[in-house]
Amino acid sequence: MKKECPKSLYSGASPQEIAADLMPLIEFQDEGMPLDELNHLIEKKLIPHLIRYDRPEFHSLYNSFPEEGAEFGARIALQYNQGVTNWLVSPGGVMLEELCAQVLCRLFDLSSQADATFMYCGTYANQQALYMALHQKAEKSGFDLNVSGLKGFAHPHKLAVIASEDAHFSLKHAVRILGLGDQALISLPVDENRKLDINKLKSYIKKNRSEKDIFCIVATAGTTSTGSVDPILQITEIGRKNDIWIHVDGAYGLSFNFLPEKRILFHGIEKADSFCWDPHKQMGVPIPNSLLFVRRKQDFIRMAVYGNYFNRPDDPEPNPGLKSPPSTRPFSALSLVASIRHQGLDRLKKRLRAPLTAVEGVIKSLKNEKEIEICLEPELGILCYRIIPQSFPYEKLNDLQKYLFLSTKQEGQRSLSLTSLGDRTALRLVALSPSVTIQSLLDTIEYTSSLTRSYPG
Repeated sequence: MKKECPKSLYSGASPQEIAADLMPLIEFQDEGMPLDELNHLIEKKLIPHLIRYDRPEFHSLYNSFPEEGAEFGARIALQYNQGVTNWLVSPGGVMLEELCAQVLCRLFDLSSQADATFMYCGTYANQQALYMALHQKAEKSGFDLNVSGLKGFAHPHKLAVIASEDAHFSLKHAVRILGLGDQALISLPVDENRKLDINKLKSYIKKNRSEKDIFCIVATAGTTSTGSVDPILQITEIGRKNDIWIHVDGAYGLSFNFLPEKRILFHGIEKADSFCWDPHKQMGVPIPNSLLFVRRKQDFIRMAVYGNYFNRPDDPEPNPGLKSPPSTRPFSALSLVASIRHQGLDRLKKRLRAPLTAVEGVIKSLKNEKEIEICLEPELGILCYRIIPQSFPYEKLNDLQKYLFLSTKQEGQRSLSLTSLGDRTALRLVALSPSVTIQSLLDTIEYTSSLTRSYPG
């Protein structure tokens, strides 16, 4: 096994080496192991192979070490009430979640008719939003989707969801789970800034009125590839005009709505029928911590399933478990509440600004760098770039970026990711943690650039 370098994000070991190291952990025996021995075993065999999200060299995906207030809240939840879907499980947990949802609705400028619920992740929130949109479509067609299913539609094969080509892959999961199939997801082109092209959206709806029964348009508030924010207000206006449910996938980007200077990007979010948000990304809150918001709280009734002993229809107390499918889920609200109360909104904004400032600084530093192509001006904390050595064959540039990504991953000292922007392959840096600095991002870019010397092609 490779020895851990002081700057390594993890051991750098191969899958086979890691598996060999972990085997003693899963050798279950009749006799138990004292906690001090177990702790020693975990520290020796597992921890070296875990990624250090707190290092400034980690900027590939949406993970960070928990903020101390959030960690404190999660510890209390673990100690007392882990579950929170029903009043009988945790009266205090249920009420804190309900109150937290109300306050968050106000922070996002929603009316008193809005509501929110905690979810496992943005993927499940997107799935539920599409189900509620389809349920409303069925209601307008004169039947209950919960009773009749897709066969209640005269032409179920015409049902369609529109999103940009850069929308999250969870939408594909959603149409499959709804029984609509991949053909129901219409991926429209993006413009030069990687946003859903409004003209293409209008044109598609106009040309396909008889062929497609569009029941939902999904706008993305911070795509996971580039961080671009679709024109939410324009999309909600199109939805209102055409009687189509609008869902906004804000899992990655919506945290930045707390920053006054970024709020204009999310203008119109309050007009969407639903939107989701993942505090467990930028906020340093333990996973799972996601929310789904609805503009009309009665839309959550579409999800309600009652039981004889649990979540009864005549229960006078609130039961968050009626708003989403899981009958068991964690007390996520406490870690979010504890984090915001511990930091205060001012420190929270400072935390959110730090990675954005780092990305802006990198852009300025690379302004005159001829061998580094910035693929588009970042709106949030994601920077996509390409290394373009002088006189390098254009047709081999995509292969070069893949090589740089794989070589960096193999070394284990820095973490970045790879994405496709149309016909271009690009390296991708995610500035998420406040520990990420201008210099750490520049060092990674310089590091990947240096690897071109060993490119075998």
